[in-house]
Amino acid sequence: MHFPRLPDWLLYSAVVAALLAAAIGRQERADAPPPPPDTGDGAPLAPASSFDPSVVVDVPGQASPGAGTAFSVADTGVWITARHVVDGCRTAAIVVGEGRGVAAKVQIDPRGEAALLITDGGAPALPLGLTEPLRRGDRAFHPGFPQGRPGEATSRLLGRENLVVHGRGARTEPVLVWAETGRTDGLNGTLGGLSGSPALDRAGRVVGVTVAESPRRGRIYTTAPETVQRALQLSGRHPSAFAAGEPVTVDNYGRVADGLRRDLRVAQVICMT
Repeated sequence: MHFPRLPDWLLYSAVVAALLAAAIGRQERADAPPPPPDTGDGAPLAPASSFDPSVVVDVPGQASPGAGTAFSVADTGVWITARHVVDGCRTAAIVVGEGRGVAAKVQIDPRGEAALLITDGGAPALPLGLTEPLRRGDRAFHPGFPQGRPGEATSRLLGRENLVVHGRGARTEPVLVWAETGRTDGLNGTLGGLSGSPALDRAGRVVGVTVAESPRRGRIYTTAPETVQRALQLSGRHPSAFAAGEPVTVDNYGRVADGLRRDLRVAQVICMT
């Protein structure tokens, strides 16, 4: 039996294919792994960085009488508010009733936008969640006194920015930026007066202090948790060892806020002079 003679071009093609396959088989593969998932909702919040975007605030040289919000962190009479609410005030007071207030001694953290108020006697403390991990998309609730009246807002965490303060107390500090997603029915315009209110997580724990807003962008700014921790450490004051919180949702945050104000756990603070 005789097999047909294969054409020379077919033999050469087979040899080239075999050599090419052998070369490819010995080639090193060092492909990169798949890219990480998109850092959207649910992604852990990265540590503060000098490369974070900045928001600039101008603070006038002289303080003017104003009002904001404060919240209790110790039932012995320790409160936290936003620094700009009481910075430069000679007299501050926690409002405890219609036309009635309790004098408060002011302690300012020179490096941050948090201030402590000390009174004789206090209200039940809010629980602190300053060491809880934060994730983009986390929800916060801000109970207080916007426009000088009882009210609240809710928001979702977008990320970090650097607050650059010009004027009195010039400094740069990390803050958290939140997108406003709801507020008290009928509350229109500015949230001024909500400064100093607690930013509460779903478990009713404090994760920051409300310090500013950007109405046109629909943004709310709060201190970073470490700012509150440092203010407490520098003052030598200690929060209550145990403080109960109430779960907060988009359905009940108005009712929860009313209860916190009624119990004076969240109160209005006034800079008198």
